[in-house]
Order: sequence, then C-alpha cells, then structure tokens
Amino acid sequence: MATARARWRWWVLPGAAVTVWALVHTGHGPAPDAAPRPSGTTSTAPDVTPSATPGDDSTAPRPDGAYDPADCAAAVRTYATAAGVHPHLLMAILYNEAYKPHDPALERAWQRYKPDAAFGIANMHRAAFDEVKRGRDFADRKWEELPDDRKLAVEAAAWYLHDLDRRLPAQRPADHSRDDLLALGYNAGAGNMLAFAHGTAPGAQARSYLDRLHANWAQAGRAVAR
Repeated sequence: MATARARWRWWVLPGAAVTVWALVHTGHGPAPDAAPRPSGTTSTAPDVTPSATPGDDSTAPRPDGAYDPADCAAAVRTYATAAGVHPHLLMAILYNEAYKPHDPALERAWQRYKPDAAFGIANMHRAAFDEVKRGRDFADRKWEELPDDRKLAVEAAAWYLHDLDRRLPAQRPADHSRDDLLALGYNAGAGNMLAFAHGTAPGAQARSYLDRLHANWAQAGRAVAR
C-alpha cells in the first residue's frame, strides 16, 4: 500500500459487512502462480507527462462486484509507460493489492468505519494520493474518486512508483532488484525503502509482501501481455 504506515487487513471487517458483501456479490480473482523473482531495472520519466486514456472500458467495476487485476491490463501498460516504470511490476502490485474486495460501495462503507483506510484497486491512502498528484495532469482529481475510477487508481500508482524510483540510490544490495525495492517502497513507504536499499533487512510484513510479489510475478506477466 502506498504509505509508510502498516497496512490494515480486510479480514478483520465486521462480520456483518462481509456477510452482506458475500450475499450481494460473487466471484474472485485468480489464485497466484509460483514464479521466479523479478530482476529488471526501472527507468525514470519526466515529472509531468500527459496521460493517455486507454481505449477500452474493461476497468469499470463489474455489476456483480467481482474484480480481476487483469481487467486493468490496458491501463497498466499506458500509465506505467507514461511514468517510466515496468508495466509488469505495476500489474504484480495490483495482484498483491487484490487481497480484499474492491467493490466501491463496500470500500466506502469500510472507510466510514475506518477513516484512515486506503481507497481503490491500488489501495492508496489519501496523503499519498494528494502528494503524487501534485503537478500532474490528474491534479484536480480527488482521492474519493479512486473506488469508482480504476484508471485513475492505476495512474496514481504508476506515478507513485515513478517518484519512489527517483529516490533510490545508485548502489543497492545485490539481494534486492530495483523492482523489489520499489514494491517494498509501495508497501512500506519511501523511508523504509531507502533503509532496505542501504542494507536493512525487511521485517516479516515487508518480506511477506515481497514473497507475494514474486508469487504473483508470472500471472502478472501474462495479464499485462494481453
């Protein structure tokens, strides 16, 4: 999640909310596939790049509330390319962040219960969104729009990764690729990412996030190649 704070867990949703969602919606994303760890490097891009709108609307929330990150493949390719980050990495992060239902109504219901909750398919907190949108073509958009606008969520996540990439040092530990560190930064925040880049070992939560990224890598590659 795009914040330095520890991510909250949707499996602690009140039983009533989960029951209502289960009764109203059906369908789940595909299970992760085992895969080798990512090993590429990520290039940087100018701070402000006009954003293109992918030519399909498959990112729109489905009527039954089901969500598959692969539906966002066109948006991932477009916005990752504009931001100068790997589409494969961005898609793998979307799979990592698909651990909870991404139904707009349920997200808003949970946010009323937990005001500091994250929004959208990329699980972005308000402070992170307000920071990353500055000077960008979506600067006039609001964090509250993220649950309903998946393209906006993907665009913001792509530029957040871009901003993290600019902060990485040239010299990094051999046991973490650039994509690894960017994913850790997305989950744990820029400060922790820099600590990991200077040799600090990730804790259990960060390690779990990275392990899931590696497990999702193959399926993310297939999705982004659609």
